[in-house]
Amino acid sequence: MVLAACSSPGPRRPAIDADGPGVRVPPGLDRVPDAEPRLEPLRLGGPNKPYQVLGRWYTPAASDIAWRETGLASWYGARFHGRPTASGETYDMFAMTAAHKTLPLPSYARVRNPANGREVVVRINDRGPFVDGRVIDLSYAAALRLGVLGGVAPVELVRITADEIRAGLWQRQRRGSAPAPAPVPVPVPDAPPLRVDDDPLGAMLVDRGLAPPPQP
Repeated sequence: MVLAACSSPGPRRPAIDADGPGVRVPPGLDRVPDAEPRLEPLRLGGPNKPYQVLGRWYTPAASDIAWRETGLASWYGARFHGRPTASGETYDMFAMTAAHKTLPLPSYARVRNPANGREVVVRINDRGPFVDGRVIDLSYAAALRLGVLGGVAPVELVRITADEIRAGLWQRQRRGSAPAPAPVPVPVPDAPPLRVDDDPLGAMLVDRGLAPPPQP
């Protein structure tokens, strides 16, 4: 049994057979290209503020950190398709995205399945999985590409930093890829000002039954 994704609408998390594709899977999904890393401002507050889930506090990184870890990957599908993510974006199970508990949003990461050597690049725009030992929740498309739809599986995760994006190093790190062109300095855009009511993370946690609704 595989616990699905970030959470469920209530305290009980669905099993994988309750969170499969659910809708018609587009043809050629196994050939969906990797996410294309680009320089994006890290949000101040909002989805990157400390938050509490099931009695445990999580403190997301507030800067462009290098990050490498190994652990179990799970995936989430139709139960969350079309619903808001912690970043305020809409979850698309057929896009190359993922959820992580503490990496800054948005982030890009390379995920490798050591069992078969497959690798993907995903854009992290959501929070989860809130299960011990699990380091990332993959979209359905990313899980399909990695060959982990059958259940949780060990993976290796490496975050792609802004410096690596700026210098094109993430392209050179692809196995068998040609050298990237000489880097061209590109400034990181300023993050937009955060509105007082801009709390997509809080809205997502309430929506998925992981936090009580705000008191009037």
